[in-house]
Amino acid sequence: MLDVIVCGSLHLDIVVKAPALPRADETAVGHAWQEVCGGKGGNQAVQAARAGARAAMVGRIGRDNFGRTLLDNLGASGVDASGIGVDGVLGSGMSVAILQDDGEYGAVIVSGANTAIDPAGLADVWGRLGGARVVVLQNEVPHAVNVAMAALARAAGAAVVLNAAPARDLRDDLLPLVDVLVVNRVEASALGGAPVDDRATARTVLPRLRRDVGAVIITLGGEGLVIADKDGTVTEIAAVPVRVTSTHGAGDCFVGVLAAQLADGIALDAACRFANARAAAFVSRDA
Repeated sequence: MLDVIVCGSLHLDIVVKAPALPRADETAVGHAWQEVCGGKGGNQAVQAARAGARAAMVGRIGRDNFGRTLLDNLGASGVDASGIGVDGVLGSGMSVAILQDDGEYGAVIVSGANTAIDPAGLADVWGRLGGARVVVLQNEVPHAVNVAMAALARAAGAAVVLNAAPARDLRDDLLPLVDVLVVNRVEASALGGAPVDDRATARTVLPRLRRDVGAVIITLGGEGLVIADKDGTVTEIAAVPVRVTSTHGAGDCFVGVLAAQLADGIALDAACRFANARAAAFVSRDA
């Protein structure tokens, strides 16, 4: 049995460094660019493996150079990629991200083959991988994929972590299968029905977010995070002070490390504190 299976998205990110995001009709001038292997699923699987977990990735790529690059990156990071299918029609997922000089960023994704993951084939993949203690899901793949994978995990006694990003309706067929829901302030605002800017406002949306799920974590960047455990106990964790180089991928670092900790039997509060520290090191590029 594996420690962590991540089922989700794989994108090859083209990251452009520029002073600021362009306004409408503006052509902004950047000063550097690079290819970065990403997709929330791929990022989280890599971070789980780097945190010591025996991790596997389940997803789909195109039959193209982007796909080969993504597979090579997973293999080099110690992630089992045998659960990744290859699409003969759709290209691999990709994104274009603009990284501002202050470390903030914006991105546009093209999902491609990520939209063609077959929910009906996941049981076979689960069996071949041998299952896992923790399954991680995100919202960059179809809802039906998340439901099918969560059902397999629940039936096998695995914990399900849903990183509900990007935000979309949390449907009743998925919620009861989720043990830990992870959202940032933008997703918490959209799903909770009220603005979330800090730990105080995060507390106000916890009751709505906790409906039918085991526990909720709201990550707030420099404001730290707020946790409501399965019993409803609320804990606030302050951010670790660091000099921020880039926030790109910080949330995925947190989720991947959290999954590795939970798979190792670490309690939610302690797992969050450790993942919070690792994410702080990541944004300062000391990781």
